[in-house]
Amino acid sequence: MPLRHHMLAGFTLTRLLVLAALVFFAGIVDALAGGGGLITLPAYLAAGLNPALLLGTNKLSSFLGTIASAGRYMHSLRFPLKPFIPIAVCAVLGSMLGAWLALSLNPAFIRYLLLAALPLVAVAVLIRHDFAQEDRSAELAPEALRGRSCAISAAVGAYDGFFGPGTGTFFALALARWCRHDLLGATGRAKLLNLTTNFAALAVFLFSGRLNIALGLAMAAAGAAGHWLGAHLGLRHGGRLIRPAVALVCAGLFLKILHDTLAAH
Repeated sequence: MPLRHHMLAGFTLTRLLVLAALVFFAGIVDALAGGGGLITLPAYLAAGLNPALLLGTNKLSSFLGTIASAGRYMHSLRFPLKPFIPIAVCAVLGSMLGAWLALSLNPAFIRYLLLAALPLVAVAVLIRHDFAQEDRSAELAPEALRGRSCAISAAVGAYDGFFGPGTGTFFALALARWCRHDLLGATGRAKLLNLTTNFAALAVFLFSGRLNIALGLAMAAAGAAGHWLGAHLGLRHGGRLIRPAVALVCAGLFLKILHDTLAAH
């Protein structure tokens, strides 16, 4: 029987429960390595959501879910928040710039770049067992660390606004590689940055009315539970669990982008 709420009309209880299970699983993956949208976007479509409302509805549930994992990482890692504010601002500005560029440029070249880079990233993360095991960010001068963090947040934020898939993964990998954070610390910081870029995008979708608020809120509970569990697993097992999760997400991104690229021709 379809539910009676007008914004949930047409969604049977069975469909909603299956969708909630997929959103929950996506939250676990997203909290560990990013890329949860690889699961949630096709799941919403399969559930029968109007494609015009897809991105906004997904942003609403993922934004609220990311709050859970970001809060969990912040509580346990206890990195200072005040120095993080200008880095987050750069991420928002980058995301806005990327969205503006997306209106006038063809994002196809980003697809080709990612198709070349993603296999290399996945292999490098898997075979380098020493990758980002220790936090060596203190080796950088505070000004240099801040500058690198702002540059990364602006660049990856622009990518999020312009194209988007795997933003959290790229935040974590870049912070680990160029800011010398350990993979766990980089993942926690990536969650906060991804939260800011998601908020900027969600504001646009809310303003334009391009989302199903009732469905997004209903799925947010499942997403938040998954994010909380994923963050708990990441904090408990650290890089031993995050590293293979990142490699799997990279593989999933590669297949998704390859499919989209071939479908466009």
